[in-house]
This record gives sequence, C-alpha cells and structure tokens, in this order.
Amino acid sequence: MSDNSYKSAGVDIEAGELAVQKMKQYVHATYNDCCLTELGSFGGLFRPDLSGCKEPVLVSSIDGVGTKVKIAAMMNKYDTVGQDIVNHCIDDILVQGAKPLFFMDYYATSRLDPAVAAEIVKGMSIAACSAGCVILGGETAEMPGVYEKGEFDIAGAIVGLADRARIVDGSRIEKGSVLVGIPSSGPHTNGYSLIRKLFFADGLFTTDSRPELLGGEKLGDALLKPHKCYLRPVEKVLDRIDVKGMAHITGGGFYSNIKRILPKDCKAVVRSGSFPVLPVFELIRQTGNIDDVEMHRAFNMGIGFVLAVAPGDVREVMAILADAGEKSYEIGVIEGSDEPCVEVIF
Repeated sequence: MSDNSYKSAGVDIEAGELAVQKMKQYVHATYNDCCLTELGSFGGLFRPDLSGCKEPVLVSSIDGVGTKVKIAAMMNKYDTVGQDIVNHCIDDILVQGAKPLFFMDYYATSRLDPAVAAEIVKGMSIAACSAGCVILGGETAEMPGVYEKGEFDIAGAIVGLADRARIVDGSRIEKGSVLVGIPSSGPHTNGYSLIRKLFFADGLFTTDSRPELLGGEKLGDALLKPHKCYLRPVEKVLDRIDVKGMAHITGGGFYSNIKRILPKDCKAVVRSGSFPVLPVFELIRQTGNIDDVEMHRAFNMGIGFVLAVAPGDVREVMAILADAGEKSYEIGVIEGSDEPCVEVIF
C-alpha cells in the first residue's frame, strides 16, 4: 500500500507540534497582565492598559527581514534574525510616537527543524522583552516545493499604542528644522540582495573572511548584527522635546525614508560627511565600485533613525540621547522647496 501520508508530502505535523513546545518558554517570557490567552489559541486576546492615554490610537505595521535570512542560513545562526524582525517593526511604529503592545510572527520554511524555529523565536523574545512587547501568537508553515531545501522566510506584524495628541507625523516640520541622526549597527535589514551578489556570488568572500576594512571582524558577524531598536532612547526624547518628525532609515535610505515625512513645501538637505560611515559600508562601496548616490539609496550608511527638531532643541536632544547611551549627529537641515525631496551633499 502506498504511503500517502501528509509527512510523505513533506509536511511533518509532529515536528510542528515539537517546534511549538520548544518555542513556548521564549513566548511566555514576553507575557504580561494584558495577555488573556495562551500560545496555541486560535486568536490572541490582549487587553491593553489605556491608563494615562486620553485618546488612544492603535498603530500597526508589518515587515520582513529580506534576504538577510540567507546569511543566517549560511552561518547556521538564527537568533539574530528573530531580533531583527521585532526591532524593525518596533522602529517603524516608533516613527509615529507609538509604543509596542504586541507582535505576531510568520515563519515559513521548506522543511521544519524545531531547533531552528526555536532559535528564531528566542531572538524574537529577546527583542520583545527588551521593549516590553508581547509575542501574542504566530504561524509556522512547512512548505515543500515553495521553498528550496534549507530556505526559510520570516515576517512580523506589530500593534502599538499612541495618544492622538502626541502622534508624530511630520506635518510640523518646517524650514529651519534640524535633522539629528542616531547610528545604526550595520545594514540592519536592507540591501542584502546586493551584499550577497557582491561578496558571495562569485566566491570573493566567505562568512568567515576577515577583510582588512573590518579590522579583524568576521564578515558574517558584521552582516548579522541585529537591527537596532531605538525605542528606549527615543521615548526619552519624546517625553521632553517637541519632536517635529521622525524617520526610520530602511530600504531606500535617506532619499526614500526622510521624504515620507516631509510636508509639501520642504526639502531635507543631508550632509554625508556629518556622521561616520561604518566600515561594512566602505567594504561594500569598494567591492562593488558603487557611487555615492546608489550607496545612500540602498543602505542606511550608518544612520538608522532620524529626528527632526527645532534648532533650539538640538543640544538638549543630543544630551538626552547621550544620557541614554546613544551617540547622535546633526546630519542636516530642512529648507524650503516646491515639492518634498531629499538632497544628500557629498
């Protein structure tokens, strides 16, 4: 008699159940009094604490980590991409002044390895706990035929809370506003398709290579550094400063992301020499002989988050960030314009 079981088609239900058991400790570590359900429920129930919020507004976002997952698979190291997806989502809603409530993930793979799934969720848990965010649930999908052997992808959705009167949307940015940039840890979650093409497609480097520009650091370690979470330092600024606008520098670099928050009559002028460029970006630039415009369009170049503030607030903003353990740089200014745009001066 032929074996026409689900497992014979490449979907192992028992492996899925084992993965859930291995994930539980990491998910439970994020729980708080707002959680009303356990992991495994059909839907996650969450009762938000709205005390101190006069007019509560929910803010949501969804994202992935792109082909950085390929680097994780190459290095057999999976926890950092779990941190990446949570931190990326938190930073996206932070732009509008929201604090995270809960996060949900989607993990899809060719063949489910419970240990790998648990490592990814472990990373998610580390990031979520640091931000006071609950992992309310998720989906694990084993999809043979859709993903090649060893391939996987992760995505995440987040819901946060903002008080309507304190939402930051960029509408109050004006001529003369100053741009303050906070450093990134590396490429974060953007540009990895180009990175893989340059470094690995023709065997120029391996993840164990130690290019001179990286000062002895392994290339794989530099590329897998987790996406920074800006919640804690930025919320300290928001508590004391009237921030006009914020931008999370992701895909599209300064050009696309700062433009998203500009009023119709404003132009952002960014000075590329006003902040240190991380060595990994110099390695990318030199390896691919990439021009300045393309580098600043594909990568964050060392600045992961930008605040637009009044000129008189710049010194205090930078002092608050320093007290929170963050370096910061005055990277540009807002000028008048016929349409919203970004100019990077090289």
